[in-house]
Amino acid sequence: MSEFEKNIEEYLEDCESRRKLSPKTIRAYRTDLLQFSAYLEPLPDSRPTRDAMSDYLAVLHRCYKPKSVKRKIASLKAFFHFLEYEKRIVKNPLANLRTHFREPIRLPKTIPLQAIEAILSSAYQESQRSGITPEQARVVWRDIAIIETLFATGMRVSELCHLKKEDLNLEEGWIRIYGKGSRERMVSVVHPSVLNSLKTYSLLAVSYIEQSGYFFLNRFRRHISESSVRTLIEKYTHLAKISLHITPHMFRHTFATLLLEEGVDIRYIQQLLGHSSILTTQIYTHVAARKQKDLLAAKHPRNKMNFCN
Repeated sequence: MSEFEKNIEEYLEDCESRRKLSPKTIRAYRTDLLQFSAYLEPLPDSRPTRDAMSDYLAVLHRCYKPKSVKRKIASLKAFFHFLEYEKRIVKNPLANLRTHFREPIRLPKTIPLQAIEAILSSAYQESQRSGITPEQARVVWRDIAIIETLFATGMRVSELCHLKKEDLNLEEGWIRIYGKGSRERMVSVVHPSVLNSLKTYSLLAVSYIEQSGYFFLNRFRRHISESSVRTLIEKYTHLAKISLHITPHMFRHTFATLLLEEGVDIRYIQQLLGHSSILTTQIYTHVAARKQKDLLAAKHPRNKMNFCN
């Protein structure tokens, strides 16, 4: 292992032990940093000089989309800041190097309300299927509760998968969510059907939940994975005969966009989503503006006026 790779491992250990970053974030850092280390290896002095950094940024821009480049640069910046703080390097090679660039706005994809209604309807129909076994009922009600919760709270699928039983208070109607950077937020669950789905599932799985500690469980009685949530959404999308490709994260986008269209203050939406910056939340204003344009084009009274010479 090279000296540079040793620094990477010590930095990642610091991220885990002191900064308490999530395993997912640490995996992304590891990927980005080892990729850069592999780029440096064949260079004459294998050091992250300013020229090497400039060339590497050019390679990134050629090979990746702007969002991926932005993340990889952020990983390098944080790493070099650590090395500089630990006095392992004299000067940050990214210092005074132009790394800012215009990232194209990608509007979040949302789910039509009719599609959400059809997906939920197909799941509820499964729960009423004749001959359903207790184990099948537990799984179906888990799936219903997951879909209802994603749409009702706008939480990230990773946050949902790691909910623990003590994070939910179904009598008072709230869920405690631990987001990025260990930020904690509380989201109310007020719709009776959502609460009922969570209560029904928790009763059917009470012994498993008590044993595991996590709330949403897979067939091995461990916390459900993100890929399993994607699979179950695909299942009910197919049962509902919907041709759209729907992902768990689209429920989060739909939650935020619909609230904004209903006139909810963007700062409340920021809190509900767990965004550290209002700038992240403002992407939804573009979607709401597009909806506003469609509404005005279809509903404005001026459309009924016609003046002929």
